[in-house]
Amino acid sequence: MALPRWTHLVRFVAVEDNHIHLGQVIDTSRDVGWDAFEGKEIAVYVIDGTIFDGRVTKQIMHVRQLLEPVTRDQCNYIRCLGLNYLEHAKEANAPLPKTPILFTKPRSALTGPYPATINIPAVAQDGTSDYEAELCVVIGKTGRDIPEEDALDYVLGYTAANDVSARSLQRATAQWSFSKGLDGSCPIGPVLVSTAALPDPQTLSLKAIYNGNVVQDGHTADMIFSIRAQIAYLSQGTTLEAGTIILTGTPAGIGAVRTPRIVLRDGDEICVQLEKVGTLVNQVRYG
Repeated sequence: MALPRWTHLVRFVAVEDNHIHLGQVIDTSRDVGWDAFEGKEIAVYVIDGTIFDGRVTKQIMHVRQLLEPVTRDQCNYIRCLGLNYLEHAKEANAPLPKTPILFTKPRSALTGPYPATINIPAVAQDGTSDYEAELCVVIGKTGRDIPEEDALDYVLGYTAANDVSARSLQRATAQWSFSKGLDGSCPIGPVLVSTAALPDPQTLSLKAIYNGNVVQDGHTADMIFSIRAQIAYLSQGTTLEAGTIILTGTPAGIGAVRTPRIVLRDGDEICVQLEKVGTLVNQVRYG
């Protein structure tokens, strides 16, 4: 009998052997990100294989530490959209884009959930470091010139992400990749949820929680360009390889436009809470 495919995948260090494994969350109703932050026991079925072909075994292990569900080796490219929520465009006093506004992050930006930290380097310790809660798409099948109607067939799964941004560096140039591509500026996790368990990505609430206070409270239905439209656009004449990560934009409420302004400072806690996925928890460190 064939083993089942995973639906709620975590990459983790196991209590049992202190090695890294892939696992299927046993109780998918739990918020694994919060549970890990609070030190609660998390049981998983071990997954045999990779994120792309993994199958769920009957072996049970327990999570010592959560890691980012996609490794730097598996991710060839991080593609990102700016100004992709209606309310965010309004708060920025920006015209609605006619085509997606794009930038990229290097793989070195990838990091995971707590206890991984968002490390703000000296170049960005100027009182302008900011958060952006985002839905993260992981491509599971390589494709090119993908029609919108087929786009979700190329998705491996969804997780939460934080597009950490150095605003002063961002404002200094029209190109955003440097200001949003610093080491550790792309935490993702805690769980990668498959399309079988999450068939419609436009039905999810999305929040940022800063030091216990909700500062972004959006919904993926507010996207200007849907996930289908993003994949179709990005694959025009361009091969989207399996392992590609797409950050799909952020809702209203970023720190730079709030009154008073919110800045990520040493010791802060910033969380991204995505419906049906869970909470990506990170603490901020100046390093």
